[in-house]
Amino acid sequence: MSHFHRKQSLIIATFACILSFSLALANNPPYRQWVPVIFGPSPEPQYLINAPYFPVSSVTNERFEQMAIFWFGQLSRSTNYTDVRVGYNDNALFLYLASFDRQLWYDTTPSPTDLTAWDAATLLIDTANGTQLSAASFRFVAQLRNGNTPDPAYQLSQRGTGGSWTTTAVAFSSIPGWRGDRLNDNNDSEDRGWAMTFQIPFTSLGLSGRPPDGTRWRMALILHDRDDATGSSIPNQVWPPALNANQPSTWGGIRFGLPVYTPPSVSATQTFQIRHGLNGVTVVDAGIGGVNPYMCDDSGNYWDTWPNRPRPADQADISIQNQADIADWPCFAKYYITFPLNSLPPGRTVISATLVLSQMGNAEPSQAQRSLIQALLVGEDWSPATLTWNNAPLVRENIGSGWVDPIPGFPGDWTRLPKRTIDVTRGVVQAYTSGQPLRLALYSADSAYHSGKYFVSNGTGDWNAANRPTLIVVLSQ
Repeated sequence: MSHFHRKQSLIIATFACILSFSLALANNPPYRQWVPVIFGPSPEPQYLINAPYFPVSSVTNERFEQMAIFWFGQLSRSTNYTDVRVGYNDNALFLYLASFDRQLWYDTTPSPTDLTAWDAATLLIDTANGTQLSAASFRFVAQLRNGNTPDPAYQLSQRGTGGSWTTTAVAFSSIPGWRGDRLNDNNDSEDRGWAMTFQIPFTSLGLSGRPPDGTRWRMALILHDRDDATGSSIPNQVWPPALNANQPSTWGGIRFGLPVYTPPSVSATQTFQIRHGLNGVTVVDAGIGGVNPYMCDDSGNYWDTWPNRPRPADQADISIQNQADIADWPCFAKYYITFPLNSLPPGRTVISATLVLSQMGNAEPSQAQRSLIQALLVGEDWSPATLTWNNAPLVRENIGSGWVDPIPGFPGDWTRLPKRTIDVTRGVVQAYTSGQPLRLALYSADSAYHSGKYFVSNGTGDWNAANRPTLIVVLSQ
C-alpha cells in the first residue's frame, strides 16, 4: 500500500400503534424490538433507519461505533460506495458518510452554484413527512476540501418553497476528511476515499430540542463524484434507489429512538431452533468483501475485482469488519443470511427471537476491541453463489444488535466457541406475520483498527453443525 497522508476527520458530525402491544423506548444499544407504526400522511418508506439517541456532547466523537449504519452505491474505478452512520443527541442530528473513491477532487475556489460538480454530499430532510416540497423540506450540501474544520464557502443550505428549492441560511456544520496520496491529482498513486460529517442542529429545523421519541422524518442522500480536472460525467449514487430530490414521497425514512417490543402475556411458550441441516432445513448465507482468503486484498485492479467477487465456494467461516480509517476498506466485510420460517407453526405470537453466532476468532487479539454487530433486514432474495459487495440487496431497516467481545485466540476445542447473540425479534415479527423468510445482513460501525470478528458459517462440515448460525424463536403455545 502506498504512503497515505492522513487527514483525520473530526468525528463531530404521533405515531399510532397497529397492534395492541406496549411500547417502551431504549435510547442506547443494544437494539431491542418494537411493533410497526403508522408513518403519517404519506406512504411508509421502503427504507427506514432507526437512529439511536446518545446523551453525549458529540455523537461521532463519543459513540461512533454505536451509530446506526446503512450503505448505498456501487464501487468501481469510476463509481463510489458509501457507508452511512447516523445518531443524535439533545441538540443535533449527526450523519457520517464514508465514501470509497479512487480519485479525490475539490474546488479550490468554491461557488454555491457548482458545489456538487466535485466530490460532495447532499443531505435531504423533510420534517413534515409530506409528499411535496414545503417549508419543512431542507437540502444541505457539503463539498470535500483540504482541511478538517467547518468552512461556509464549501456548504450550501436550501429550503422548500412553492415546490422548489430556494437558497436560505440554515445553520449546520460539515467536517471533511480524506485518505489518499494527494488531492486534485490524477498523475500518481490512487486515493482510497473521503468522509463527511453533517451536524444539523435541531434549532435550525425549527425545533427547540431533540424530536420526541418515535418521531419520523423523510431523509435522503446523494453522493456526487469527480475524478478529473475536466469533470467527466459520473452518475450520482443515491439513497434510496428511486430517489427524486424534489419529491419527498420517494425518500427514505428516519425514526428517532430505538423502541422496545414488549410481547403480550401468554400462559405458555414453545421454543424452536432453525439451523442449516437441522430437520432438513436449508439456510443460505454468504460473506462478502474482505473475507478469507481475500481479506484486505488490494492487489491488481482491486477497484473492479474486490466488489464483484462472490464468496469462495467452500466458505466455512465469515468475518464482519469495519473501521473509521477508510484507507483500509479492502478489509471491510459483511454477512448475509436467510432463515426460512415455514417450519414454524402458523398463527402464534412471537415472544422473542435470537440469532446465535459461534465466534472462532478476531483480528489482532492483543489489540482488538469489542464490536457492536448490527442486524438489518433485507427485502429481496439473493443467491449465495453470486452475491457480491456490489449486487447485494440494500437493507430496509436496522432491527437489532449485539456486543461481541474479542477472544485471545481459537479456544482449541470447537465445542468451546463463544456464542454471541443478537436480538432479532423485530425482524422475525415482520417476516413471520407476512409469511416471508427472515433475510438479514450483518455489519458493524466500528472505529478501531483490528475490529474484525470471525464466525462459523453454514459451510462448515456436519461434524461442526452445532456451531452453525442458529435462530432461536420463542412463540406462544
